[in-house]
Order: sequence, then structure tokens, then C-alpha cells
Amino acid sequence: MPVPPAPVQAVRRRPGRPALLLTVAAATAALVVGFLSGPGAPRAEAAPATFTHPGVAVSQDQLDFARAKVNAGAQPWKGAYDQMMASGYASLSRTAKPRATVECGSYSNPNNGCTDEREDAIAAYTDALAWYITRDERYAKKSIELMDAWSATITSHTNSNAPLQTGWAGSSWPKAAEIITYTYTGTWPNSARFSTMLRNVYLPQVINGSNSNGNWELSMMEAAVGISVFLEDKTSYDKALAKFRTRTAAYVYLASDGTVPKTVPSQNLDTTAKIVSYWQGQSTFVTGLTQETCRDFTHTGYGISAISHIAETSRIQGQDLYGTDVGERLRQALGFQSKYQRGEAVPSWLCGGSLNLGLGPVTEVGYNALHNRLGIAMTNTQALTEQNRPAGSNNLFVAWETLTHGDNPS
Repeated sequence: MPVPPAPVQAVRRRPGRPALLLTVAAATAALVVGFLSGPGAPRAEAAPATFTHPGVAVSQDQLDFARAKVNAGAQPWKGAYDQMMASGYASLSRTAKPRATVECGSYSNPNNGCTDEREDAIAAYTDALAWYITRDERYAKKSIELMDAWSATITSHTNSNAPLQTGWAGSSWPKAAEIITYTYTGTWPNSARFSTMLRNVYLPQVINGSNSNGNWELSMMEAAVGISVFLEDKTSYDKALAKFRTRTAAYVYLASDGTVPKTVPSQNLDTTAKIVSYWQGQSTFVTGLTQETCRDFTHTGYGISAISHIAETSRIQGQDLYGTDVGERLRQALGFQSKYQRGEAVPSWLCGGSLNLGLGPVTEVGYNALHNRLGIAMTNTQALTEQNRPAGSNNLFVAWETLTHGDNPS
């Protein structure tokens, strides 16, 4: 049997709303409490009394830090910014391609609007970031133009991949809307219509989760959490966060879980044989292994990224999940996958001795939170993160995280 591998600034709120202050000492204390209490400790899913804005994955202070670094020509932020601005997502000549019905089958076949929707959502977020850093309002207007085009048109997602597609696109839209709503001084006349789109078209498709592979539900909960923040919907926020906690515990294995991984009750994985089958045939469980490691690292990366995004949003909203078992699972998943992504030999007990690599640009957020803020050693994750900078986009729901989160202390 193998041996398992071993002060923040106040964030800006709406005018007149008090800000929260999280110190390094408090974060460290939370980390200790989380580790001592263990993954079975009582949960405290609770939406904040007052939501922080902008507050979906990236905060006001993080934006300010990135902008200052870019303006100073400092690396890796300037290189990350240049990469973003050279991409098609930042093009001011981009024309939105909205559809009333986005139809996405398995592996996006058929692909009737799937790529267009995801990429327009990423472009809206890209333009929002470009606006914030440059203060060139053409980018804010382009972001609004893309959001308006879709909010005026889309009514539904259909076919087998509809929940996942909704999760991917629904993760990017609120990130764009948060930055525009709370930092752009111009007008957005159709903002209420955009909110209605998120509430009526996106949220119902993702909020109840999925019993498919874990990256589905994690991506869906990322969208649900982000949308809930933008809509200031405390009920949906709490529901999504609770589902996220359950799914994260069932997605990343820790030795403290027991001889087999935790499960999501609704999946009825009530025998070891069923669990092994669901874990892609892997029967040896070690800390950091994920439910999709033996499928491929690309889908595993989707799950890891969603975990980090939700944890980051929760931190901005005042509940630091990095100091709980969520943070420990994220740390171990990043380290385990990073080790093999970097080329370490694959043992015969792991996925039959062969891995399908391709983790993607998904390490910056978790690495920054756990290593830079909390001071936890993450040798393999650090090496992979620095090797892959600047991290670009996976063209689904991840974009420009060296720019927004690379070594960002805010």
C-alpha cells in the first residue's frame, strides 16, 4: 500500500455598507480550528449579513493590486495583462452571438450556441477586467453590450449537457457583472434584465446540483454561488454552499475519510464496488486523489478550479473555507495532481500506471490562498504554477488568473 503524500485589506462594498476586515492571524486561527475539528465538524453555511461587491472570485482590493502591478510594468502581472489584451476575448470589434435556446449534447455535440455562449461570457469578463485596469470605458461598454445581447435573447438550455453548459457560462457572467455594476461609473440601463436572465434562465438549471461526475456539480455550484452573490440571494447562496461542501468532500479523498471516499447521499453509492466504479476503477485511495484523476487531468482540473473559485468567493464574503477541510482537500488535490503533471513517474497502483495529463490553468487561486496567504508549503503546486505563468483561459470558465490572483496578497 502506498504512503499518502505527505493582514488583508477591507473590501469595498456598496456606498454606506460596512466592510469586513480579515487578518492573517484570523485566517491562520481558522486553519488550525479547521484541521483540529476535522471534516466531520459542524458546518456553518450562512450567507453574509451584507454581501461584498465586487465579490465573485475577485475582490476590489485584488483588482486594485493587479492594476497597480500592471501600471508599474511588474511581472508576472504585466505579461498576464498583455496576454489577455492580445486575446480575441478583449477585441472591441467582437460581435455577440446570442441564441434563444442553447442546445448542448454530450461533448457539445450538437453545439448550437454552446461555444458562442461560453466565449461571449468570458469576453464580457475579460472586457470588465480590461475596463478596470485601463479605465478605458470602451471596454466597459463592450462588456455591457455582450451581457445585454444575451439577456435580451436567451430563454433556455437544452440537451444532455445543459446543466454543465449553464454552469460554465453562468460562472463567467456574474464575474463580469460584479465588476461593471460596482466599479463602472457609466450607466447600464438593462442591468435589471440581466439579473432576470440569471435568476430565471441560469439559477434554476444549476441550483439543485447533479449526480453526474463531480466536476459537473462543482461547476454548477460555482455558477450558483456567483449568481447568488450578484442577486444578493441568501437562500440560494446557502443552498449552493451546502451542496458544494458535500460534493468537495466526495470529490477529493483524504486518508481521514476512512478506507473509501465519502459519497453524495443522492448517488446511492452504497457498496465499495460502486464507489470504485464511480472513481474510474481506482481501488487504492490516497490523500489528494480525486474522483476523476483516473479519467483525465483535464476534467479533474475543472473540479479543482471550481473548488478554488467558490472558496475564494466565500472568503471575500466573510467565510474563509480555506481554513476548513475544503482548504485541506484543495491543497492536497493541487499537490497530488501537480506532482504528476510535472512528470513524476506514475506508479502501477495509480490508474493502472497511466495518466491522461492536461490539468489546465487552474492552480493560481488555490496556490495564492493557501501558500501566499496562509504560508503553507506547496512545493509541486508552486513549481507548476510558476512554470505555467501567465495562466490564460481554458475557454470554458477559467480566465486570466495570474493577472487577478498571482501572488496577490489582498
